Amino acid sequence: MVEKNHAKPALGQLEFIALIAMLFATIALSIDAMLPAITDIGQLLSPEAPNRAMLIIGAFFLGMGLGTFVSGPLSDAWGRKPVMMIGGLVYSIASLVCYFAGSLEVLIAARVVQGIGAAGPRTVSLAMVRDMYRGREMARIMSFAMMIFMVAPAIAPLMGQAIIHIAGWHAIFLVFVLFSAASLVWLGLRQPETLAKADRIPLNIPRLVASARDMFSHRIVVVTILIQALVMAVLVSQLSSISPVFEQHFNRGTEFPLWFALAAVFSAISSFANARLVVTVGMRRVVTLTFATVLAISVLVLASLVLVTLSPVVEFALFMLWLISLFCMMALTMGNLNALAMEPVGHIAGFAASIMAGVSTVLAVLISLPITQSFSGSHLPLVAGSVVLLGLALALMRLTKR
Repeated sequence: MVEKNHAKPALGQLEFIALIAMLFATIALSIDAMLPAITDIGQLLSPEAPNRAMLIIGAFFLGMGLGTFVSGPLSDAWGRKPVMMIGGLVYSIASLVCYFAGSLEVLIAARVVQGIGAAGPRTVSLAMVRDMYRGREMARIMSFAMMIFMVAPAIAPLMGQAIIHIAGWHAIFLVFVLFSAASLVWLGLRQPETLAKADRIPLNIPRLVASARDMFSHRIVVVTILIQALVMAVLVSQLSSISPVFEQHFNRGTEFPLWFALAAVFSAISSFANARLVVTVGMRRVVTLTFATVLAISVLVLASLVLVTLSPVVEFALFMLWLISLFCMMALTMGNLNALAMEPVGHIAGFAASIMAGVSTVLAVLISLPITQSFSGSHLPLVAGSVVLLGLALALMRLTKR
């Protein structure tokens, strides 16, 4: 354990877990609470091309990916708290710009900046946990924090829908400001700095370039980054299109948050199942079998849309099966892919984790753009795009073998 700053009392473990979970939840809240607002935003700010409103999801992911490149190295040089506080401030200012945005272009630009700010708490909070805990104790802390965090995707769309009914979609951004302010005040007043000055690493561009060369010299790193980008592209395109599909195709817009919460519950169950499966089955087999299963379900749904005419009830049931399979896929693959990629680069773990997350996220947004902008009222483009991306991911898994 690193030296702690004793100017302020250290948090108790339960309070520390709750704080980390709240910092994590900023990401889920920023994405999922916006989902019920996509159609309204399109009608108001881009009535001639409503699909452009879907870019507010990808824009946040893009900013988060860009911010991840710098937040990790800066926190190693300046300390954890300053970078998290600056990130939270940037996030809050960008949220206010979103609230006052009068055009879709301004809103999308502000969402990118919002994502850059959110990358600070997202990335550096993990480093803070690593500073204070090791081994099984760190795993236990992270498990408890993730249990709390998993509640956020289930309730965020419900919260967003309620805010829209009460005060309109602009007010969602004020909630983001209040949520961020509460977490920053909590962090500032209660949590001491966890990285002692003696342990800080000054920014050194030649050293960072050398570390990047080292990291990308490993095939497993490059391949898993590409696979993660493909999987995240499925997620980004799904999140961008999911609410309009419920509203325009199934006429279930008011029910959307409830069905989304159901899928999130299955994702949480899959996260717990993964902890056991990786021990008995192995990471590569879990990921490969998951991709194969979800690809088979996606092909089934695609064939049903193209080849036969289904009743609305059956079509919706198949769609929900597919949606739940995608949520479970994220829980069963992303952590394992990260672990596979980190195996040869443990000596530069913090830097490598930041670069991997940044590159895969930015690539995912770029890959997802053609899928989201092909939406025409049906989920056909979304399913077809997922079949292509999952097929590529499954093929690339063959290159991860030792």
